[in-house]
Amino acid sequence: MSITTRTLACGMPLLMEPMSGVRSAGITWLLPAGTAADPENRQGLGTLWSELLLRGAGDLSSRQQADAFDILGVSRGADVSTLHMRVSATLLGSRILEALPLIVEMVRRPRLEEEAIEASRDLALQSLDGLKDDPQERAVLTLRERHNPPPLNRSGLGTVEGLTGATREDLAGYWAERARPRGSIVAIAGDLESAGGPDLITKRLDALLHGWAGEAAPVVAAPSPTRGTYHHLADKSSQVQIVLMHDAPAEPSPDSKLERFVASTLSGGMGARLFTEVREKRGLCYSVSESYAADRDYGRCLAYVGTTPERAQESLDVLVGELRRVSTPAGRVTPEEFQRAMVGIRSSLVFSGESTGARASGLAGDMHRLGRGRTLDEIEAQYAAITLDQVNDYLARREMGPVTIVTLGPGELRPPE
Repeated sequence: MSITTRTLACGMPLLMEPMSGVRSAGITWLLPAGTAADPENRQGLGTLWSELLLRGAGDLSSRQQADAFDILGVSRGADVSTLHMRVSATLLGSRILEALPLIVEMVRRPRLEEEAIEASRDLALQSLDGLKDDPQERAVLTLRERHNPPPLNRSGLGTVEGLTGATREDLAGYWAERARPRGSIVAIAGDLESAGGPDLITKRLDALLHGWAGEAAPVVAAPSPTRGTYHHLADKSSQVQIVLMHDAPAEPSPDSKLERFVASTLSGGMGARLFTEVREKRGLCYSVSESYAADRDYGRCLAYVGTTPERAQESLDVLVGELRRVSTPAGRVTPEEFQRAMVGIRSSLVFSGESTGARASGLAGDMHRLGRGRTLDEIEAQYAAITLDQVNDYLARREMGPVTIVTLGPGELRPPE
């Protein structure tokens, strides 16, 4: 299926992809209101907005809004990431035109009532307090804070000071500044014909967004002074959490697809290299993994080991050794590993193509990272064209760069040279 891309009268791009054999549709709306845009002393506004957008908008109270969506059979949500607030909805394609006014009201006229603010604040503070019972997440958030450049290093949970200090005036004022059409993206995938097709959907959105204008200020990142350092979080736990991060290709780079083969080789299941070398052969840990994530301007690889204090130092040493060895002649990706990685990558593409919500999210993400949407056939063809030699040639010139390490447990470890 082909993708239709339009620019609405307000300046916001709209991507639409029909999907055969489905009756549902997915809608994703990205707004430039992520955690990185929060004022320094109000970190957590995005966390609160992700709740408050679902608690009344326009002339509808929280209950009335929920009832209106339920009558149309719409499952909706909002969540915040580093750069965006994402508003999403899944519904029958025949209900798109009826649901769009409700979704637009969420963005343009959230009620932000005091009672809803206090309830959302309580939930956010509980989530933040719950970190003490999740040592792995605490270690990962600390790692991101130390490796990524501020303000791209912020947690989606906010801070106690930011959450408790946020007022209704803050929430309304900063939302008006960030929720602007230029910098926002809307994508719709699924049964579009039941809604009259792309032309009618475009016309409907243009009418609903009439008068909406402006552009949010860009987020400017600064160098991280703790990137490439080691940090320990003292904890009396009987387990040790080890996490490390290094830079990787940004999504627009041709190397981003090759890096995904590397990540799948290292951590693509029970037959993957890290599982075999760190857990199976040596029995050093109960969990080990490596993942790669990329955005428009940067990419990151994150590796994790969960182990015991007695095996922590060796686990860290072996983990770093394997991450380095894959770029040496002795650690070249084998044909068997390459084939397993290819199957895993292409399988994930198939699964994402079975969900209209996932397709809408993928289209919006592509528009942000690459400036255009891609069909699944195009993405699959790009991966199918990659060869084992290309992966190993990439690894031969690949450099990890500064590695940031965070450990959490009863005692400090010795970071590898």
